[in-house]
Amino acid sequence: MNISLIERIGNLPTSSGVYQYYDHKNRLLYIGKAKNLKNRIKSYFKILDKKVFPNPNTSHRIQMMVSQIASIQIMLVKNEQDALILENSLIKQLKPKYNILLRDDKTYPYIYIDMSEDFPTPAITRKIIKKKTIKYFGPYTTGSKETLESLYELLPLVQKKNCAKGKKACLFYQIKRCPAPCEGKITPEAYQATINEAISIIQNKHKLIASLESKMLFFSKMMRFEEATIYRDRIKKLKGIENFSSIDLKKLYNMDIFALSVEGKNAILIKLFMRDGKIVSANFEHIKSECGFDENAIYKQAIINHYQEEIPLPPDQILLPCIETQEDILELQNFLYDHCAKKIQILLPQKGEKKDLIDLAFKNANEILRLQSNRSYAEDMLLNDLKDLFELSSIPFRIEIFDTSHHGGTNTVGGMVVYENTDFVKDAYRRYTLNGKDEYSQMNEMLTRRANDFSSNPPPHLWIIDGGKAQINLARDILESSAANVEVIGIAKEKIDSKAHRAKGSAKDTLYTLKTSISLKPSDKRLQFLQKLRDEAHRYAISYHRQKKQKEMHKVSLLEQKGIGKASVKKLLDYFGSFEAIENATPQEIKQILSKRILSD
Repeated sequence: MNISLIERIGNLPTSSGVYQYYDHKNRLLYIGKAKNLKNRIKSYFKILDKKVFPNPNTSHRIQMMVSQIASIQIMLVKNEQDALILENSLIKQLKPKYNILLRDDKTYPYIYIDMSEDFPTPAITRKIIKKKTIKYFGPYTTGSKETLESLYELLPLVQKKNCAKGKKACLFYQIKRCPAPCEGKITPEAYQATINEAISIIQNKHKLIASLESKMLFFSKMMRFEEATIYRDRIKKLKGIENFSSIDLKKLYNMDIFALSVEGKNAILIKLFMRDGKIVSANFEHIKSECGFDENAIYKQAIINHYQEEIPLPPDQILLPCIETQEDILELQNFLYDHCAKKIQILLPQKGEKKDLIDLAFKNANEILRLQSNRSYAEDMLLNDLKDLFELSSIPFRIEIFDTSHHGGTNTVGGMVVYENTDFVKDAYRRYTLNGKDEYSQMNEMLTRRANDFSSNPPPHLWIIDGGKAQINLARDILESSAANVEVIGIAKEKIDSKAHRAKGSAKDTLYTLKTSISLKPSDKRLQFLQKLRDEAHRYAISYHRQKKQKEMHKVSLLEQKGIGKASVKKLLDYFGSFEAIENATPQEIKQILSKRILSD
């Protein structure tokens, strides 16, 4: 740490802002925020005899980070609230080494009923419906669709909102699934009893599951096994929260409970959602870090991620095991008020039934962590081996793999698959329709689009590119322009008779980094792991290519039915560029291009 760093620390402003620490290679180490930048940043250091050292009163994790700091950058903002939001946004976009990156919570679904209607129908929403007569149930981390389907099967509910406006009873009335208000066969007052029963079922999972089990047994005895299987799968989905269903407090608390369990490089952040004194759902996130865990920062980031958008049924209180300062609590409560339009207390219970809820959250987080750690131990070792092999700056816990697919330059597409925590993350896959004429420009287009998306979909630790040094350099240039802390390796297929050789266990693919190329034996577990990732990306890209090609063939067939031959179709595509443009063209325009009469529809 040199004299320029001492001067930088001495000349910092006292206003609110965000600070960024960089190492001697200009790699981003950490992002933080402060009400007073000068005081906050100075707290990391100890200056003695014109030399800078890590503050010995900080944690080992912080001291290790501070020992690597070569430069500091700051961004000034109006107030601490703006700093809090900017800090969270930059962490997602740039993924510094010593920050823990939590993925944004998806907006969970809620079941709602509009009680002002004569014949209300339960439905699902993820957004607030601006109406005072709406009754919400949830949030549902799982099972909302299964609950709704069960309600409509178990009770004679009006199946669709338009049914009450009809004039004649439909098939649903004949099979006793609808009371036919369209023919006046039920009054709003009588229908209210059905809605009350629906609410009772929504609020009592035991009652719902018991009804479904009865139906499953009925179909099983009738040897209607396909229908019995549907109910079996639905019951399994609804039982996901069964561990907590015995919790039923006398006071009708509306609370969200967070707890973080840590062991080595793994942690589980669990979230329990209690409404009207019952835990209605739960969810967890598996977090990995080789630099330790800042629990205070994780709880703050979890709250910001979960409540950054107004939700239909916010809690009255949030329970946390700990938070560093009262200032942190006030800061988060102000954030919650701004984003949820409601005062939400943050509590750190030390005794009583609320402390029991924290203990329950920890108990479940510990068990999930035990199971997850046992499952991922071997893979963590493999990932650590990859870090050493490729001289990566961090263990690649989350990996994105890219591949392209085309046929003769047509229907060019790309695919990105994601691997994390011992499995492929299917809902994080992305497909790209590409315009590039060669593989290099196609990869350039796909990677650029992915990098431009970092602000809303945070980057991984590692990119794996199907290709060699040219593709690696391309990816590096794109990542440097985005400032994201992502590393890149390439895997180039072995060629036999100018064709890619994909035989498992025998393909001698070559691995590339910016500095070198690496050849491993086909039996090497590290190579086989990377081949598995590359092959999944290839499968995903080629399946999208085939899908687009089938659609194109269908459109060609439709044009042929109109009397346009394949040669003419190609001529039209060359001129108009797409089938959509051909469909929007007038018969006169098509006739002019082909110089012949075109059959009308």
